[in-house]
Amino acid sequence: MLETLGVGPLSERIYRSMLAYPGESVSGLALRHGIAESEVRQSLSQLSELSLIRPSESDGSGFHPIAPELAMESLLARQQARLAAEQSKVEASRAAAAQLIAEYSALRPSGSQTDQLVGVDAIRERLAQLGNAAESEVMTFAPGGAHAPADLAASRGPNTTLLDRGVRMRTIYLDSVRNDLPTVEHVSWLHSKGGEVRTTASLPTRLVIVDRKQALLPTQLVDARNGAVLVRSEGTIAALCALFDSVWSAATPFGTKPALDPRGLPPQEAEVLRLLAMGLTDEAIAKKLGVSPRTARRIAAELMERLAARSRFEAGVHAVQDGWLPPTR
Repeated sequence: MLETLGVGPLSERIYRSMLAYPGESVSGLALRHGIAESEVRQSLSQLSELSLIRPSESDGSGFHPIAPELAMESLLARQQARLAAEQSKVEASRAAAAQLIAEYSALRPSGSQTDQLVGVDAIRERLAQLGNAAESEVMTFAPGGAHAPADLAASRGPNTTLLDRGVRMRTIYLDSVRNDLPTVEHVSWLHSKGGEVRTTASLPTRLVIVDRKQALLPTQLVDARNGAVLVRSEGTIAALCALFDSVWSAATPFGTKPALDPRGLPPQEAEVLRLLAMGLTDEAIAKKLGVSPRTARRIAAELMERLAARSRFEAGVHAVQDGWLPPTR
């Protein structure tokens, strides 16, 4: 029954027996289930790893079972963290594949499937052309944190034209822009015109998809203004649309407060914890989240304090042990 939550059949039977017969010894559990004591100890080890039992000097097996309501909550939280991590891997793989295509395309002559653009002026000109030609939908990843007020103001004319033509506009910003007044005002204006905006803790790359037929990607993650590639390949566009739709479905509508995870962490803090476990520096984390390095350091320090960790490595270990992050494989 609990296999989908990572509990093996024998371990589940041992856990149920410990609940039904408190204080039973390892030998008693082995006799009850007709198995060797070594198999019981293996099950106890798994149950302990999953936080379904805890050490106890008074119980015969050396462990005491955790109450089912608490145990199941812990298992479900672990499963949710594991699923979130797997989804994150899928999205990261799609983004990495798209970035590789963009970088490779920049090294070869332009062809029927890609156009190479060099410099910010060429990128802006092509974006204007794409906007003028858009017929049904424009989907955008807008990483980098708060945008300059002048850039936001300059985008209102083209955005108005698109929305007045009935083109659906969906944009995903970083959660950090919720604290930037010019961006908040711009998003409110977009909403009034019919634009749709959501936010997420981090974004894999800058991206603009037009009519699910063409996509503009930066050729460099360090500075998206240096160059970009316009992709038309059907397979690549399908993957990029799937990436956008996946991030969009998990993102939080602007005007709605981001939901807390099972451990009470907002998405931004949960993302910092994940990035810490990956070994990213404060500067790299700050860039991913669109915040200052000082803010990234503060969030990291608060998480380490909550996990009673003295180092980032120890924080990662505690996060896995406490079910805040799935075990690494």
